[in-house]
Amino acid sequence: MSPLDAAAGVRAGYEHVAKVVQPGSAISVSGGLLKWYEIATASSPVAGEISALARDALLRAVPELAGELGFVILHRCGESFYFLLVSTWRNENELWETVWAKPGDDADGFSQWPLDGGHRPTFCVWELRAVSHEQGAWSRYLRSARDAVARREYLKDTYTGLA
Repeated sequence: MSPLDAAAGVRAGYEHVAKVVQPGSAISVSGGLLKWYEIATASSPVAGEISALARDALLRAVPELAGELGFVILHRCGESFYFLLVSTWRNENELWETVWAKPGDDADGFSQWPLDGGHRPTFCVWELRAVSHEQGAWSRYLRSARDAVARREYLKDTYTGLA
């Protein structure tokens, strides 16, 4: 078998569905300011109480974001599993990330997701749609005057649509 034949990477029965990326109100966390995105199928959007639980978790537990700009992705991954991805721009052009999850209905809330090992997941195909938009938005900000007006423009520059 050739390496190309062996490297299929997709289970035979996998069915890929469309999801919707929807921006929400930005959130201020520890002096940082983050855009908000929610990703889910159109038929099963993120429930308001889950969004509120995620926002509350961030406000209580992410102290290291003072003065940072970035974005949050709240992704409904199935019936009751959610990832909460906190991404900020550091060192002018680097995207840093903290991963949180609510692994099911039995979980009281969101907690930091353990990431051990060398080769580990980053963003899934749906999350990458929001990340791709944010890469362009941040590049536009970097080419701007980077003043208060430009920061407001960056915060307004969001994506809505299919992923």
